[in-house]
Amino acid sequence: MANVDRRVNVDRTDKGLQLQPQYEDRVGYGYGYGGNTDYKSRGPSTNQIVALIAGVPIGGSLLALAGLTLAGSVIGFMLSIPLFLLFSPVIVPAALTIGLAVTGILASGLFGLTGLSSVSWVLNYIRGRSDTVPEQLDYAKRRMADAVGYAGQKGKEMGQYVQDKAHEAHDTSLTTETNGKTRRAHIA
Repeated sequence: MANVDRRVNVDRTDKGLQLQPQYEDRVGYGYGYGGNTDYKSRGPSTNQIVALIAGVPIGGSLLALAGLTLAGSVIGFMLSIPLFLLFSPVIVPAALTIGLAVTGILASGLFGLTGLSSVSWVLNYIRGRSDTVPEQLDYAKRRMADAVGYAGQKGKEMGQYVQDKAHEAHDTSLTTETNGKTRRAHIA
């Protein structure tokens, strides 16, 4: 692959110089992706050993917790079915009431946000930081005209498609035999 010679002529008697071992830089070196290295003869690296030592107990304990959680959920489900059936005349209206209350709270929050954004728009309009109303109306009119034009174009295309299909169906004829005679019937 990419063999790069990184050797430099250096005075080896210089005590202030640190020499690094020379090696050939190969893609996949030591991982069996080429070269003459026997990666099986080398043992696992220190990082791999540390990952194994840390990963097995953590993974095992998490797997055990997952199993315990699953078992607890199944047992809880089995115990709650009879209770749900017994108390369902109370639980169903309570759930509906809670659902309506949550819906009301969310709706009031949305109305509040709408009011705040309206007040913010009015304040920005008064300060002159936003577009004027006629500019916004022109923009809205252009958007509506574009949408209507697009819908009209799609309507024309669909009408043409239906008309083509009707002509195909009209041109297709059925041959039926009645009393030994052939009769042609057109489908419209």
